[in-house]
Amino acid sequence: MPMPQELPRCDELIAGADRTRELDALFINAPLRDYAQRPRVNDFTLPVLGMGYIATYATTRGFNVGVLDAEAHGLGIDHTAQLVNTARPRWAGFNLLAPTYEISARIAASLDPGIKILLGGHQAKAMPAEILGDPRMARCEALVLGEAETRAVALLDDHRRRAELPGVMWLDPIQRKPVTGGRPGTAHHLAPDLDGLPFVDRVFLTQDPHLENGVLEANMVGARGCPYNCSFCGAAVSANPDITIRTRDPHNIIDEMTQLRDHAGVRAFRFVDDLFLGARRVIDQMMTAFAGERVGAWARWDATGRINVLHRASDTTLETLARNGLREVALGIESGSERMLTLIDKRITPGMARAVVRRLTERGIHVKGYFILGFPGETTTEVDATVRLVHELWELTDRLPGRFRASVFEYRPYPGTPDWHRLMATGRYTPAQLLNYSAVDLTSGGVNESMRERDEFNFSVNLPLADAPISHIRARLIELARAQHERKAAAA
Repeated sequence: MPMPQELPRCDELIAGADRTRELDALFINAPLRDYAQRPRVNDFTLPVLGMGYIATYATTRGFNVGVLDAEAHGLGIDHTAQLVNTARPRWAGFNLLAPTYEISARIAASLDPGIKILLGGHQAKAMPAEILGDPRMARCEALVLGEAETRAVALLDDHRRRAELPGVMWLDPIQRKPVTGGRPGTAHHLAPDLDGLPFVDRVFLTQDPHLENGVLEANMVGARGCPYNCSFCGAAVSANPDITIRTRDPHNIIDEMTQLRDHAGVRAFRFVDDLFLGARRVIDQMMTAFAGERVGAWARWDATGRINVLHRASDTTLETLARNGLREVALGIESGSERMLTLIDKRITPGMARAVVRRLTERGIHVKGYFILGFPGETTTEVDATVRLVHELWELTDRLPGRFRASVFEYRPYPGTPDWHRLMATGRYTPAQLLNYSAVDLTSGGVNESMRERDEFNFSVNLPLADAPISHIRARLIELARAQHERKAAAA
């Protein structure tokens, strides 16, 4: 009879904490699924930079904190709860996201009664009253709306300070209704000075820096907030009225890049925020500073971009980006249907996407295009138009210096977004139905290599939100994922 596999210990999985001292807080990134039921198959997930910022700031204020990235480690629900209980932190902090909320709530309900619970994240912002009323979150002492660095530290110092902190909520123990703190003169907590925050201490990040094609790569944030209102996106401006849109000083960013180069040997960077190549003013400021410091001579970097902004950019601007080290741009193309692009308020057309992809790849800049199949009301013809656009972009760039790759997802609604409000207004759905995320196995019962890097993204609410059948949507998604995998393998 085989011996049961020994589970990794607390000390092996909790990042950044001094285990010889009392643990003030443990920040938990819940797994997307219970990996005790089916092991995680993809090899890499993006680091939890938000938690890294909070943990780093707390450490500079003298607190002993750690991060448990249960998703990156592929942990099961029971194992995650066991690790937290073994660590015995004063606080357990959860970043609540719609796909992980149920798992987070199950972990929270399993924690020892003496551990106070701190909540934040997009789901906490979108549905705070519902979350505070969830019996599984009964020991929540504070729910923080928005950017949490300074408020989390104030709460670690004394949870009773929640009454003075803006955007901090809890459940009144007598009236059983949500209460929000805040006093005059405390609004600065809602938008911490980005240049005043310490650089993220990578000791809190499980897979960052990580080795990518033989080069150490680190993820970074150059700005916070997004001025656009794409109907499906959790970063939509209408879903985040509390977020002040702002960017870091270019030299503050370069200082962090230089520090990572000198201390860790990092030579590649990925900017994961929405604004780095999403506003002309930001592009001009960043590239002036990058050119002055000759960043392109020693670094390669990727960033997200906006098609409408890059479509208006001059050839000179694109050549400046390439000269300053830009390796790849991630573009939200989303659809090949003009009707759907208008409906989701993307402010682009398929023709603009073709032109931007061509102009970037002509200059040796790679492009990663994101696409969504199954938008509410999307027809079979419109789904197929998106598939055709992906193939057109592959063919368009096959003989150009830059490479185009596609990443395709099945649509799923997020609370607080314009789409969510639109769907709820129809009266056909309940919040429970739209939040009933479940993992979808697109491998026909086995680990298919073409799906390996997609494992953490295959979730669905299994509702016929589109006019196109779900079976058609998934068949087309699998077709594109396999074709992209084959193209990648052939180019290797």
